Amino acid sequence: MTGFREIDGAVAGEHGVDHFGDVFREQRRLASGHALAPLDDRTVIEVAGPERLGWLDSITSQALGRIAPGESTELLVLDPQGRVEHAAGVLDDGSSTWLIADAADADGLATWLQRMKFRTQATVELRPDLALLGFVDGGTAAVRATDAAARPAGTALVWADPWQRVSVGGHQYAVIAEHPGADLAWRVAIVTHEAADALAATLGAEDLAGLLATEALRIAAWRPRWSAEVDERSLPHESDWIRTAVHLDKGCYRGQETVAKVHNLGHPPRRLAALHLDGSDAVLPSPGDPVFAGDDEVGHITSAARHHEDGPIALAILSRRAPVGDLVVRADGGDIAAAQQVIVPADAGSVADIPRLTRLSRRPSAPDPRHAV
Repeated sequence: MTGFREIDGAVAGEHGVDHFGDVFREQRRLASGHALAPLDDRTVIEVAGPERLGWLDSITSQALGRIAPGESTELLVLDPQGRVEHAAGVLDDGSSTWLIADAADADGLATWLQRMKFRTQATVELRPDLALLGFVDGGTAAVRATDAAARPAGTALVWADPWQRVSVGGHQYAVIAEHPGADLAWRVAIVTHEAADALAATLGAEDLAGLLATEALRIAAWRPRWSAEVDERSLPHESDWIRTAVHLDKGCYRGQETVAKVHNLGHPPRRLAALHLDGSDAVLPSPGDPVFAGDDEVGHITSAARHHEDGPIALAILSRRAPVGDLVVRADGGDIAAAQQVIVPADAGSVADIPRLTRLSRRPSAPDPRHAV
């Protein structure tokens, strides 16, 4: 989407346009539904063929066998031990299933899907000819993006992020009356590069938001992402991703045994937390910066941003046994005090609610006289 990079004020970063001049203004405009965000950091994969949905259902964490045209969801690909390997948003239009993946993950996901096809009547194709525009529903940005995504032979391809609520078959570990994700009606329109560049020619910096703004809204909503919150150890439970990306009641798929075991019989070894950082310093931590409780290292930063309302914020993966209180982030510029807000509690999973049988080696205790008949 070269057109957006040429707009006055555009500042390009490693993965796309970071901002268009004023990050906080962009966040406010984006949150209100009046700014579009070119998402050069994501890639589209098209899966076509009559057996595509049943096949994807059988090899991923999400129930896709009966997804309706126009319906949106998301999926994870897990390894045999239940660890997250790939992630993607899912939109079906009745003839193709469109996967939206982080750019760094797209090649790996497409290659894995190709290897898993066997004799399935399905095709897998990376679509570098397509671009992605992010926006929050309800404002002028939705009209512009939907018009750009319109297709001659069908409805516009617009993915609705399911993070606003717990999906059917999902489960939320966060114990909170009002989840911050409920307020983020995030949408992603799939458009041709030609349509994106034509739209860019009609817009100014005041109509746009960069990747720094989209990340700030995502972090504030506690929304996990493959390129940030996933490492070689990640289980979906740890970042509350079962909320929208895992169907706990569907049939067998790779990694399902671990998903069920951790959910029903144990606790995830790590947990995602939201951090409100001391804003008196200009330093913002980087992904990978260690988090300490006293002298003990208890985790690391996965994402950080400056939010237009909340100030400096971050997501961190912590040890399950990390204390719930205030923490310290050790960044290059010095230590940063961090107030912790629990997302995934230490007792996530159902182990505390499952009655345990008395061990056979134990002698039965005397009956409680209060229960005597």
